[in-house]
Amino acid sequence: MNYKILVADPISKDGLHQLYQDEAFEVIHNTGLSEQELIRIIDDFDALIVRSQTTVTADILRAATKLKVVARAGVGVDNIDIDTATKEGIVVINAPDGNTISATEHSVAMILSMARNIPQAHASLSHGTWDRQSFRGTELYHKTLGVIGTGRIGIGVAKRLQSFGMDVLAYDPYLTEAQAKELDFTRATVEEIAEAADFVTVHTPLTEKTKGMIDSDFFDRAKPNLRIINVARGGIIDEQALITALNEEKIAGAALDVFVNEPANHTPITQHPKIIVTPHLGASTIEAQEKVAISVAEEIIDILKHQNVKHAVNAPSVIFSEDDELQPFVNLAQITGEVGIQLLPKAPRELKITYAGDLALDDTSLITRTLVKGVLQQDMGDHVNLINALVLLNEQNVTYTIEKSKKKKGFSNYIEIELINKGDRVKIGATVLNGFGPRIVRINDYPVDFKPEQYQLVINHTDQPGIVGRTGQLLGQHGVNIASMHLGRKQIGGKAMMILSIDHPIDENVRQALLNIDGFRRAIQVTLNPEHLIQNY
Repeated sequence: MNYKILVADPISKDGLHQLYQDEAFEVIHNTGLSEQELIRIIDDFDALIVRSQTTVTADILRAATKLKVVARAGVGVDNIDIDTATKEGIVVINAPDGNTISATEHSVAMILSMARNIPQAHASLSHGTWDRQSFRGTELYHKTLGVIGTGRIGIGVAKRLQSFGMDVLAYDPYLTEAQAKELDFTRATVEEIAEAADFVTVHTPLTEKTKGMIDSDFFDRAKPNLRIINVARGGIIDEQALITALNEEKIAGAALDVFVNEPANHTPITQHPKIIVTPHLGASTIEAQEKVAISVAEEIIDILKHQNVKHAVNAPSVIFSEDDELQPFVNLAQITGEVGIQLLPKAPRELKITYAGDLALDDTSLITRTLVKGVLQQDMGDHVNLINALVLLNEQNVTYTIEKSKKKKGFSNYIEIELINKGDRVKIGATVLNGFGPRIVRINDYPVDFKPEQYQLVINHTDQPGIVGRTGQLLGQHGVNIASMHLGRKQIGGKAMMILSIDHPIDENVRQALLNIDGFRRAIQVTLNPEHLIQNY
């Protein structure tokens, strides 16, 4: 059987060598196509290979009746409509490991260039000025490196800079004490890194949790000689806060390869004299581009000829029709995982999953994967998906157990997840009520009953008269509208829980004001992905 492959973006032909050599494949390069041009021709192809230039829209995917694979020769897949691909039964793959070495080395190059003012000195001398005094640098030897995010790239950067004699402080929600000891790292919080580090390198995904995590508070804590590097994702560093910190000499310098808005042409962040900038070159090496092309070529061959999938970011083999009775529970699992992880103060080391009632009789493997994905996405972002969720959970040394019980537990179908980290435990129980959709029905020992919304406030307090009124009054003073309120308690005058659905998120000032109410012990804002809340029941 012959397969036709469309290469829609510039891809290394050397990397696609295996496709060219295999007689089963016909490879056609046709780059720079518009959406309408792709729609006209895509029906003739079995696989599509892109980088970041081509956006693979829902209309393109619906027109591709023969298409079995969309391959992104790189890491990110934000230019591909994953949901539509999944519904159409099209596998979406990427090459998550191809640029690891290149991004690692670029990070080290940025640190060295910044420490010795190499770009500035080069620019000065190339314009005819011999100026040694203005570009005096600093050594890395015996300095402290702060690493925020200890995935492959973060660890790779740290190991290389340890060879320069640097001490490493590391933060990652899933970094254990044993792992840190083995790597010769010292575990630290982000605040501790801000206060102690001479250099900081950022290697986290961009999520709601990490967006702007390096902000004015971070720079206020920093030493004046701090230099910070970002070769990960634009937006992790608050760009305006960075410019202010440099202008006020709170820190010494920065090196950025990624930006909030790209291309970043003629912007304050790229024009600042204390910031070294490169145009998103972390993966732009000959070797990296060849590696990602080799990776997707190998996987396309495996998928089309042998039905083997390794780096899929979706799961089209387990697709539900809108009528399927399990589909609402897949959506419920995502929501339950998102709620649970936001209520646990630390990353979990153990998960306990329970299915009860009629659901216990079904194959719950997809629900389990979705539940785990909901837990991990807060810290790993789009890197985690249904295919790799359990693998990534294992890589973070998080154990999980599954228990099934035919007992109803008050509901015909019931999902419960308990997240555990030593003394910290959070238990979330959830169900789908026919005609009413998803409901959270238990948080820890409190029976509750609320429909998940985009924004919730979960408040632990002492049960006492007037507390509901004071809460509503305070939120009203800050312009926060309450959509619904749900209360749970164990006994009169004892510990209690209040869950408020609100129309808009609150800031830290409002949260602190809530904690000043007599009887309040804890107030946590839980934010859910609105896409997971849109369901027809």
